[in-house]
Formats: sequence, structure tokens, C-alpha cells
Amino acid sequence: MGLAITLSSTSGALAQSAPLSAQESDPRVMGWMQGFPPAEDKIITQPDSVYFSFPRLRWSVCHLREFLPTEEISRGLDAPVPLDYLPPSEFADMRQEIDALTFKPINSDEAMSWEASLYANYTDGMLIIHEGRVVYERYFGCLEEAGKHAIMSMTKSVTGLLAQILVEEGVLDDTLLVRDIIPDIGDSAFATATVREVMDMTTGVQYSEDYSDPNADIWVYSAAASPLPKAEGYEGPNGYWEYLQQVKPDGEHGAQFHYKTINSDMLGWMISRVTGKSVTELASERLWRPMGAEQDAYQTVDGKGVPFAGGGITAGLRDLGRLGLLVLNAGVVNGDRLFPASVVEKISAGGDPSKFAGFPTMPGGSYTSQWWSFHNDNGAFAARGVHGQTIYVDPTAKMVLVRLSSFPQAQNGFIDPTSLPAYQAVADHLMAR
Repeated sequence: MGLAITLSSTSGALAQSAPLSAQESDPRVMGWMQGFPPAEDKIITQPDSVYFSFPRLRWSVCHLREFLPTEEISRGLDAPVPLDYLPPSEFADMRQEIDALTFKPINSDEAMSWEASLYANYTDGMLIIHEGRVVYERYFGCLEEAGKHAIMSMTKSVTGLLAQILVEEGVLDDTLLVRDIIPDIGDSAFATATVREVMDMTTGVQYSEDYSDPNADIWVYSAAASPLPKAEGYEGPNGYWEYLQQVKPDGEHGAQFHYKTINSDMLGWMISRVTGKSVTELASERLWRPMGAEQDAYQTVDGKGVPFAGGGITAGLRDLGRLGLLVLNAGVVNGDRLFPASVVEKISAGGDPSKFAGFPTMPGGSYTSQWWSFHNDNGAFAARGVHGQTIYVDPTAKMVLVRLSSFPQAQNGFIDPTSLPAYQAVADHLMAR
């Protein structure tokens, strides 16, 4: 597995046997990379079929730049904007209240506690912000207060947010065809898709992400994107963008939502072309610096230095909370407007549910601008990444929830049955108070 795989939507195939529990697989309990030098059987190395296999991935998600080249998303030199917290005694009481909450997982009659759900979902970090104040914060596994964690495909939502900002500001025209912006896309199937179809992943492009199929397109993409030296005799595409130039058609543009990571990298290319800046530079300039992030983030790159717009970001838990709060507040932070409110109006409204299928834990859901919408009573929408990453925004409850995780299987469909009702239980509790 190469860079494109590791951080976008996979590794579930690596965890078919009954996994260790969250407590048993805690990296400190496992002893990964401890000692100088570590014991031979406790060293985690390349290739990614080693470092991103369970239970090693529970250590690796906090240490990706030790395996892969990265580019910085700088927070700049200004002091961070502090988050507002409940007073210590209230904060402690709130943690007890939330930990004790119970709910019924989807398709289950047995109640589960909030705290039990954290371990069931291999949570590494949990942050909850309500009405502008942090009301809950916990760290597990490899993640500590000053640490950073891979956010997987939540990166897509950062890319999508930047794109929607550019659309609202008139810099990016979402009615144009891809070839109008990237003439060098050539005869790729992307050429005749609109920018909006790329943003909403309704393109008709050939790209299989069936990780159980050794001949799936994802493996070719992975080989192209890998920053490691190509094998002798390799004749395939080199890098994300060269792969995108060779994509074949499959279906009709605009007809149906298909979750395909290559859309995010196509979008990243267009963002860079219209702004003259990499997605990392733009994320720093438009998000991390002005929102007062307390830590730099970083983003993996391919062998040509192109950032992985579909899944390469690693960031701190609190900064992801700041990002969620910025979205909840429709572009305003500390009284300053960073982007038009219409950006979030578009994202929170969601896409066309009639084009959305194949996600049984999100019936009636949709996808637009690389964000997921649940279309539930609270109007919740989210950034989501494999192995359990989420920024869950609930406008009705005025709540932002950030969960970082290292669940053994990649697909969120395994985690949603406990996660989604748990989020609703917290939202109900906070609104009731």
C-alpha cells in the first residue's frame, strides 16, 4: 500500500481477525518504539503494510511524518487564540455527566455508555465544544495534549472548504469544466466534468477502491503517488497529477455520488492552478493562521512534492476543534470574518440525497463540497475520515465534536452504529442543560 491508500480510505483489509481491545492495543501497553533502541519486535518501519496494520497503526497515526515526506501547514508566528473552557470544577462535573450518558446503538436494544463507546471505537482523542466553550476533552492511545494525529479523509473537507471559499469569492468558477482550468488534463475523463461535479464527487470516472481486489485502480494510484523510489522497470504514472491525466470514463458526469479519492486530488490541482498556491499554503493563509491555531499541521506529499489533497493532513485535536468552530460560526472567529457566511450555508445545506446511496448508516444523507450531511433533525454535517476521524458540526445544539481514532477497520460503517447515536445523545444532553 502506498501513500494514497494509507491515508485516504483503507487498511480495513489488514484487520480481518478478531482485534485486540482498545486497552490491550494501546501503544504504551504494546511497547511500540520504546527504548533506545527499541526491542527488535517493537520497531515499526516501512512499508505501510507494516506501519499501517493493526495494532501498529495505533502508534503510527501519531507519527506519520516519520514514515513519509510532508509539507507544513504553518500556524504563523502570532500567539494562538486561546479556546474558552468551562471553569475547572464545572469541566470536571461535565466530564462525569457525559461519560455516564447512555444510548442505544443502531440496531441494538442494549444500552451503552458514552465512555464505553470511546473504547469500543478505539478513540485517541475527543473534544466537545458547546456554545463556544470546551466542555469535554480526553486523550488516549498515542495521542497526548501536545501531539498530532492523522485525520485521513477529513483532509478532503479542508480541501473542499478552501474550494467553496474560492467559489464564493469568485476566484473559482464551479460551472467551468476541468479542462477550462487545467488544459493539461488532456483526454482524461475528468476533462469534461464540471468543477462542481468534482467538488461533489458526482463525476463519471473509472476508479475502483475495492482494496480486496489486487487489480483495483487504487493500487495503481498508490504506486503512482508513493514518494519512495519506483521499482526497476516501473512504467506507470508518476505522482498524483500524472495519474489524473490518465483516468478513463465510467458512467455519466453528474448522475450519481461515488466516493472516489481522486476527485479530491483533482480539486486540489484546480485550487492550486487558480490561486498559484499549494493547498498547504492556502490552508495556512486562509485557515490555520487567522483562526489562531496553536500548532502547525503537516500534509504528506508525493514524490514530486504535491500535497495529498485527499487524505494527507496530520493536526492537533484542539486545532481541529477551532476549524469546526469556525465552520459552526459561518466563517467568524473572535469577531473577525474569515470567509463569507454563504460558504457554510452551501456546505450545511448538503447535496442531492437522490444521488447518494450505498451508505446504510447514513440513510437520506448527502455529500457536497467534500463534506457529509446527515439531514437529521439537528441539521448535522461532518468531515469524516477512515478509522474513525470526524469533525461533527451540530448547528441546532451549537456543538462541535472532534473525534480522532485508530479503529482496526477503515470503513466508518463499522463505527457509525455506536458513534452517531452517541453524538446525538451528547447533543440532547447539552441542549437540555
